[in-house]
Formats: sequence, structure tokens, C-alpha cells
Amino acid sequence: MVQEGQQFAAPAFSPRPQQMMGFMEAITTVFRNKYATFSGRASRSEYWWGYLGLAVTGAVLQIFWLVGTIALLDFGQIAALPSLIALVGALGMLIPCIAVTVRRLHDTGKSGWMFLIILIPCIGLILWIVWMVEDGQAHDNAYGPVPTNTLE
Repeated sequence: MVQEGQQFAAPAFSPRPQQMMGFMEAITTVFRNKYATFSGRASRSEYWWGYLGLAVTGAVLQIFWLVGTIALLDFGQIAALPSLIALVGALGMLIPCIAVTVRRLHDTGKSGWMFLIILIPCIGLILWIVWMVEDGQAHDNAYGPVPTNTLE
């Protein structure tokens, strides 16, 4: 209830960053600085460059697994070693992948739990892509200030 003479405060406006986060800055942020940080916000450039880094790392792990498995096929039990290394690497990439997605959803003003919409066939994937592409909120929101696109 608003009392007499009290006005609503507008959200603190902070313009979107003018600079885009580069590839190496995004990789450093996603893999090292905010590896398992689910709070805060991530800009579009941090998200997409981070996902590119995750995809490249995943491709390298798959190649390592494939080449290692083929090369060691005749050696029996030791052939499981490349598969095990690739599996551990893939599991290690799962946490930063989810964390940067949650922070990106926070930047658009949505809860991180909205990531589960991807489980809905077709429609969920389309909505998820639209949310990841849309511009974040230009003001501070419940999840923190506007991302600065600088290393912390």
C-alpha cells in the first residue's frame, strides 16, 4: 500500500555495455572465474563465446575419445582410458554450461529454473534459443547489476 507523498522508485538505469566480451575473456570467465556461479548475470557475448568454447572443447574431447579408442582397440581394458578421460572432461564441462545459461536467463529477467523449458520437445528449444538471443534488461534487476563485459 502506498502512503501519501510516497512515490514509486524507477529501477536504476545502467546502459548495456558498449563493448562486447571477446572469446578469451568469455572462456576465462566461464571456465575459471565463474565456473559454478549460478548467481548474477551474463551478457549475450559472454554466453555465446562461452558456448563456442564449450563446443570446441567438447569436439576435441570427442576426437580424443574416438582416436584413442581406435588406436587402443586391440589392447583390451586399456582402451577404456580415452573413454574415461573424455567422460570426465564432458562431465566437467556440464557445470559451467548450466551456470552460464542460468546467468544468461537472469540477464533477461527470468529465473534460472526456466532452463528446464528445454525439456519440452520443439517448443522448449525454440523458446530457449529466443531467450538466449534477446537483449538483456538495461537496468538492474533482481539478479544483479547489468554485466560489464570485463574480467572480474
